[in-house]
Amino acid sequence: MTAQSEPGFEPSGLAADATSGDDLRTRLREAGFRLTPQRRLVLQAVVDLGHSTPEEICAQVQRTADGVNASTVYRTLDVLEQIGLVRHTHLGHGAPTYHAADDANHVHLVCEGCGVVIDAPVGVADPLVGTLRDAYAFELDVQHFAIYGTCAECAGGR
Repeated sequence: MTAQSEPGFEPSGLAADATSGDDLRTRLREAGFRLTPQRRLVLQAVVDLGHSTPEEICAQVQRTADGVNASTVYRTLDVLEQIGLVRHTHLGHGAPTYHAADDANHVHLVCEGCGVVIDAPVGVADPLVGTLRDAYAFELDVQHFAIYGTCAECAGGR
């Protein structure tokens, strides 16, 4: 799955050294966890890959630590989500897709042709959010929102 940003929108993302700094150790410790090499590798894979499934994250981690298995990756993703470092969303019927929590303020535009995921600023959904709030008293969580359609490249190929 490939991710890109909508023109004019740059997600903040985690700093490249977020997986090695004292901040990660502190956040884990405050939540009752310790920093392990596996947790550091899984977080680095999430940061490096952008939107990725646990299987894609596992494959990335196994490039440098082939002893890390899928169950370790799933458990680690749960821990990292509990302490607010990663978030997940569902971009279809398959596995959830994870991304860095600092990179969470976007709407997912998913191309049904090629599978690319485009990050658009949350504000593009404001008219829909307002309509749903006014008409149905429903508060939409746009950070877990995926809109399906056709990207410009696939549309041009028709």
